[in-house]
Amino acid sequence: MRYFSALLSILVIGAITSCKPKTTQTADDEEKSTTAKTIKAADFNADTAYFYVNEQVKFGPRVPNSKAQEKCAAWLEKTLKKYTPQVVIQPFTAKAFDGTVLNCKNIIASFNPKSSTRVLLCSHWDSRPFADNDPDSTFHRTPIDGANDGASGVGILIEIARQLKIAPAAIGVDILLVDGEDYGAPQDAGFTGSDDWALGSQYWSRYPHVASYTARYGILLDMVGAENAVFTMEGTSMYYAPDIAQRFWNMGASIGYSDYFSTERTNAITDDHVYINQLRHVPTIDIIQHDQMTQSGFYQYWHTTKDNMKGISKPTLMAVGQTILTLVRTEK
Repeated sequence: MRYFSALLSILVIGAITSCKPKTTQTADDEEKSTTAKTIKAADFNADTAYFYVNEQVKFGPRVPNSKAQEKCAAWLEKTLKKYTPQVVIQPFTAKAFDGTVLNCKNIIASFNPKSSTRVLLCSHWDSRPFADNDPDSTFHRTPIDGANDGASGVGILIEIARQLKIAPAAIGVDILLVDGEDYGAPQDAGFTGSDDWALGSQYWSRYPHVASYTARYGILLDMVGAENAVFTMEGTSMYYAPDIAQRFWNMGASIGYSDYFSTERTNAITDDHVYINQLRHVPTIDIIQHDQMTQSGFYQYWHTTKDNMKGISKPTLMAVGQTILTLVRTEK
């Protein structure tokens, strides 16, 4: 994903919830307050999610055409099959920005496949082949571990898969792990295209694992494991699926995670959800860390050699994973 896009950029509106107690309360406010108090947070184990993140990172950089990619793909398939027999491997080839032919695999795990009401949960499982944002330029062609940028979202989704086997949801759920997301051109390559990113989601959006696939909505996870991460309402999400974003943010606040989910609106970015929205027409939001203190606007170790397990926080995995699963469990 990657740079903030001028298209769909949304001005920050500073919508910050006040902590000052209200002196009056309407009947609607009382009903909303009561409803919020009755929501039971779904079971989610951050220790297990962390374990799944670490298992991916142990393979090394999961770059297309590498041994680490092959081994991790086999592990992902085997692990997901413990929680559902409905696992589809979608091999495909794609051309990188420099003409390299990439051998990739999207991995899809489905729950309650007979249900026509579905929710799509996504993350990319590959890691960046270039540490092109590293302060040390000698690392700019070094593959990264991608603990936060990639593995964190996948770890959360595998834990959600485990929980869905223990207690199935009332609706159908599809977990989509896309490949080739992070093989975009290095910053100093002089390449000005944008469709060299998110190769797996482009392929799946055109050729889904089920013909004419649709879902009520989708949630994309990207960089969702850093300590004290803040997730803002990203522009593309708010253009295509503002109601879904608002529901997710409200759910996070209602189960105690308002510190993680800021109502600040930030610029649109090019990520997997762009193609799922535009090509597959599933309204999809992106849960992605925004850091106003960095030049990139992303996680401080984004596309650097320091994106490793030292940066992964169990409380952040908990906040994101439990919010998603609680929202899914409210669907009927």
